[in-house]
Amino acid sequence: MKLTLPLILPLSLALSLALGATALAADPAATPAVDAPALYKAKCASCHGADGSKTILSKPVKGLSAEDFRKKMLGYKAKTYGGSKKAGMEKLAADLSDADIKGLAAFVAKL
Repeated sequence: MKLTLPLILPLSLALSLALGATALAADPAATPAVDAPALYKAKCASCHGADGSKTILSKPVKGLSAEDFRKKMLGYKAKTYGGSKKAGMEKLAADLSDADIKGLAAFVAKL
């Protein structure tokens, strides 16, 4: 079979698209970003308040750096951090991915 220009171009395009899709799937930076404001509202705001300063049933998260927040959440997830009321946070953190925690940390640091 002789490869002619009209045949080579579609094959080349198909190969390029396939390789590009594979590269995107393997690149963690290409994954969709976490909607941190919505995640915070759904998982955190009821106890910590919309602005992170609520202290009636919990400690405020407002004022925490992204790294401090991330470390605390990873500690809750691993069940190695927290005080007497940590069970609720451990349950919440168990459902969060590392990307969720990273996104929430960046969001909380800006509160």
